[in-house]
Amino acid sequence: MDQLPFTEDTIIFGLLCLCLGFVFYTSSIKKGFWKKFYTIVPTVLMCYLLPAILASTGIINEKESQTYYVASRYLLPAALILMTLSIDLKAIANLGSKALIMFLTGTAGIIIGGPIAILIVSIFSPETVGGNGFDAVWRGLATIAGSWIGGGANQAAMLEVFQFNQEKYGGMVLIDIVVANIWMAILLLGIGKTKKIDAWLKADTSSIEELKEKVSTYSAKIARVTTLHDFIMMLLFAFAGMGIAHLLGYHFAEFLENNFEVVRNKEKILSSLSSKFLWMVVFATAIGIGLSFTKAKNYEGAGASKIGGMFIYILVATIGMKMDLGRVMENPGLIAIGLIWISIHAGLLILVAKLIKAPYFFLAVGSQANVGGAASAPVVAAEFHPSLTSVGILLAVFGYVVGTAGAYLCALLMEVASSV
Repeated sequence: MDQLPFTEDTIIFGLLCLCLGFVFYTSSIKKGFWKKFYTIVPTVLMCYLLPAILASTGIINEKESQTYYVASRYLLPAALILMTLSIDLKAIANLGSKALIMFLTGTAGIIIGGPIAILIVSIFSPETVGGNGFDAVWRGLATIAGSWIGGGANQAAMLEVFQFNQEKYGGMVLIDIVVANIWMAILLLGIGKTKKIDAWLKADTSSIEELKEKVSTYSAKIARVTTLHDFIMMLLFAFAGMGIAHLLGYHFAEFLENNFEVVRNKEKILSSLSSKFLWMVVFATAIGIGLSFTKAKNYEGAGASKIGGMFIYILVATIGMKMDLGRVMENPGLIAIGLIWISIHAGLLILVAKLIKAPYFFLAVGSQANVGGAASAPVVAAEFHPSLTSVGILLAVFGYVVGTAGAYLCALLMEVASSV
């Protein structure tokens, strides 16, 4: 019989699933204490915190656990494939140029916002943005860039690629969740004043009505009752694709390291291109996009992205158990970086929306497809109209596609800004 702390991965995995089940069950209760609780505390934050509490109180010993390794190497690429196989690049283009412009503006706001925020904070608090080696703050902020451009999968990819000290990772998760949810709350408040905002933006909203009809038709077309055959085929796409992504990623990273000094030299800015994990994520995403051009994309109607989302939440729980809650508020100055960062993102979106007369719907969903990802972009889209939910999903999935590259570029810029 195991004594505390638990070290057996079978027990640890069971406890992590218990945490996830508890959060999702209580968050589904639509009245009383839990309804009020989850209007204040985001579901995803609880999925981080409960495993963190188990680890911080000595109930489990994460240092001897392999659950994070399995989740990041097996479930993460599988999730990326399942969450991108439904992407319809043509449909995204058909949403209109303004939808894509607002989405990409949001991405650009995150990419440039990080290094600018570092430069601003470094003026009055240089120690906040310092750190050496794996403790360097920019490495931790790279995980936020991954989350705010793509989502949990891209965040995990950046954590693995840039190897930020995981004992300090809890502080980054706090910034991510708190700042992102403050901005989401502001966007949701704006939905109640959509007509006034659209009038101020001088936006033509006729395309929104066309979107409602197109999306409703597409959703009805692919929806079906999931069968065992569907589950087996999704298993094939997810884990056969995972194996291929690992194979290609390993050999491509090895090729770069063997043939390019700028990659081989660990002191160079492009040295992280030798990361096998990075290229595994890239190839997994490419496999998902490749499948989107085949009939495999119809498995979205059988719940492909929902299974992918489940894998992501398991990964979230394994990351959560690595958090040391005692060190979360070690560097409160990081909150300032987060607020400045998201303000640059918001300001750029508002400026571009005003210039191109984009509807508030495109601004809000384009932003959340970046910052909130697949978890909250559909929520914001549905607040405009239930039939627009999959528009949020579509743009959020596109966020997964560009998330790794965008976050990687942002991380390199933040490294430069930190050294100025």
